[in-house]
Amino acid sequence: AAMVQKYQSPVRVYKHPFELIMAAYERRFPTCPLIPMFVASDTVNEYKSEDEAIHVIERRCKLDIDAPRLLKKIAGVDYVYFVQKNSLNRRERTLHIEAYNETFSNRVIINEHCCYTVHPDNEDWTCFEQSASLDIKSFFGFESTVEKIAMKQYTSNIKKGKEIIEYYLKQLEEEGITFVPRWTPPVACKLESSTSHTRRPVSPAINIPDSATKEGLNNKEILNTSSSPSEPAAGTPDDKLDADYIKRYLGDLTPMQESCLIRLRQWLQETHKGKIPKDEHILRFLRARDFNIDKAREILCQSLTWRKQHQVDYILDTWNPPQVLQDYYAGGWHHHDKDGRPLYVLRLGQMDTKGLVRALGEEALLRYVLSINEEGLRRCEENTKVFGRPISSWTCLVDLEGLNMRHLWRPGVKALLRIIEVVEANYPETLGRLLILRAPRVFPVLWTLVSPFIDDNTRKKFLIYAGNDYQGPGGLLDYIDKEIIPDFLGGECMCEVPEGGLVPKSLYRTAEELENEDIKLWTETIYQSASVFKGAPHEVLIQIVDASSVITWDFDVCKGDIVFNIFHSKRAPQPPKKDSLGAHSITSPGGNNVQLIDKVWQLGRDYSMVESPLICKEGESVQGSHVTRWPGFYILQWKFHSMPACATTNLPRVDDVLASLQVSSHKCKVMYYTEVIGSEDFRGSMTSLESSHSGFSQLSAATTSSSQSHSSSMISR
Repeated sequence: AAMVQKYQSPVRVYKHPFELIMAAYERRFPTCPLIPMFVASDTVNEYKSEDEAIHVIERRCKLDIDAPRLLKKIAGVDYVYFVQKNSLNRRERTLHIEAYNETFSNRVIINEHCCYTVHPDNEDWTCFEQSASLDIKSFFGFESTVEKIAMKQYTSNIKKGKEIIEYYLKQLEEEGITFVPRWTPPVACKLESSTSHTRRPVSPAINIPDSATKEGLNNKEILNTSSSPSEPAAGTPDDKLDADYIKRYLGDLTPMQESCLIRLRQWLQETHKGKIPKDEHILRFLRARDFNIDKAREILCQSLTWRKQHQVDYILDTWNPPQVLQDYYAGGWHHHDKDGRPLYVLRLGQMDTKGLVRALGEEALLRYVLSINEEGLRRCEENTKVFGRPISSWTCLVDLEGLNMRHLWRPGVKALLRIIEVVEANYPETLGRLLILRAPRVFPVLWTLVSPFIDDNTRKKFLIYAGNDYQGPGGLLDYIDKEIIPDFLGGECMCEVPEGGLVPKSLYRTAEELENEDIKLWTETIYQSASVFKGAPHEVLIQIVDASSVITWDFDVCKGDIVFNIFHSKRAPQPPKKDSLGAHSITSPGGNNVQLIDKVWQLGRDYSMVESPLICKEGESVQGSHVTRWPGFYILQWKFHSMPACATTNLPRVDDVLASLQVSSHKCKVMYYTEVIGSEDFRGSMTSLESSHSGFSQLSAATTSSSQSHSSSMISR
């Protein structure tokens, strides 16, 4: 089955009154020298209301389609006939045009709707919009050829539409017609005219013909009064794009590209009631997927979800980069290139990527790169205003002077790849050009590592210069004005970009500190952290109403060893008293610590254990689920795991003694996430959980029994 092709135009604004545009439009008939394929047209049906406010005319148009001779032969036709129905309402100042094909109407369905209306903000201007759909059911095996021909003809006609109106406006002007009066209701006092008509009461002269015309129309079945779904909803012009705006702010788009943008934007307005991205950003996603509207919509929606999850919209206003970044990250914005694109300079060779990753962690680095990209979007918008033409991407100049094996440090490369991946997914088509200067011998190695992650379209924009080649012909001067070439590249412009240098080891943080930090940045929306002390477990209450629900959990043991339990109780535990916790108050910096099980409760009487205890070692990731048999209160508990004495002698082992001497061993840390799922939804969610931990998870198939399914994996450090 063929796809239905749809088209929706932007709004085209003519800075002329509606009546003058109509006078120009009428001159297209019966034939028009500017449209050679429009061979002839005959009036099939015509209706005029008595007061001449309504004029409906139906024409049969004969088109000589520019198609291969052979195809015409196979189809057995020389001409294609269309029916075009124009409904002019002079009172409302609107013209609606409906057109459909008569030839091959059982094989191909073409519908077009156009309207001329008064501009909502200026009654002396006229707006034009059109939409169309093409559905090819079958065409002697030539469906795709016919589709191509139809699309080609159609888009060339769209372009012509404006020229034709302008051509006839000019013609009218040459004949001295620059003003056409508006329609006015007929005055009932004219005796000579009123006698020739049927008699009507004088006072409601306008009212009666109006309702009469409606009846008259329906009898003749010319004017289809039901509004067609493709008819643009009347709305403020803000929610529509006009052609001049597109040209000025978004660039030269083909009619089909404009249509994709308008349709995707319309869809976003209907589905994403919140903020929708700026037009230029929607366009970037369309460009990244060659204007395939479904593929673009998919990546755009993923990106919108990602932005919401990580609050990216607020990053420029709310996030202050740590001082280490401001001092040692050797990158910054520097004027613009010859095309007016914002220029970002990165002295990668001078930058201690290893030191930055060790001092900040991958997440803070990623967040910094995101803030750079957000700033880039803002600068593009600004430059578009300043330079008077659309600028939607930036240029990046990377200086590799000083690059060495240290830059190939694996975690550093891993961080780089991950950053590239996130940027590729959420800022497509933002890199206009990448100039890589002073590439050393190790560069090819780094390039082979990185290039597979980079989109083909993006890779075409890379220019790589070894040594001092950038100073020669075809070099930097072709892209950047002499006045702004930075001093460190032999130019005369002071460049504010930090010089980088080695990050002092005193600023390095331990893997654990970084992990806590990382967690704070990215998973703040899902995971919660808890501290577990000797004698003070952390407990979470889950109330179950529907007996066969599924409680799922997913936790990481960040520090220490713990025992995980799940209990059931018929009565609600008392909420914990804040003061009783003493030193381990809820607000302790290392995450919360809450006890729910009352000291006087007895296991087996007040509450029962519903899963066997699970010992989890430091560094393990655990996932599991429990199908609840009874309603009531379930308590998940993470408890400090104390070392058992050696079985044979009952004396503690030496390393256990040493371990217990370290004060920190009395504190464990857990990051956890729990969710209750209805049993019918459970199957699907388990598989999704499984796929998200591919390779690690050995979730037992028997999740429906109450036996514990648990899977562990080492946290990759």
